[in-house]
Amino acid sequence: MATVTFWGKPGCAGNARQIALLRASGHTVEVRDLSAEPWTEARLRPFLSRTTVARWFNQGASKVKRGEIRPECLDEASALALLRAEPLLIRRPLLESGGRCIAGFEPDVIAAWIGLADSPNPVTEGCPRPDMPPCPAPGDMQSTGASS
Repeated sequence: MATVTFWGKPGCAGNARQIALLRASGHTVEVRDLSAEPWTEARLRPFLSRTTVARWFNQGASKVKRGEIRPECLDEASALALLRAEPLLIRRPLLESGGRCIAGFEPDVIAAWIGLADSPNPVTEGCPRPDMPPCPAPGDMQSTGASS
């Protein structure tokens, strides 16, 4: 099984389910706080290089939902500057294993990459369903810490 570095938002129920599924699949998961990482363009780009600029952004982020940021209208340089300044705008989680980096939790992609156990409850990207309470604000987060 793989060792996976997982950058997410502490306190996010969606990220917690994703971590649990990775561990249930036999992977060692090193959990890191996405907003605490000192992201550089060179460090962030490998996670984003396989998708369009609009897919780099967390569509559930408040500024995106309110239309303050329109990812589809940004060029790469502007988008990278925004993501580095406000990491919670990044589509999460960011996953790294065996030299490969991806953004977002797409079960089919992850299953083909490192293997993923079947889940009785679908585990996808982001926070809970729209009818559930939102993830806590960054100031209200409790770090999940690094564990294996």
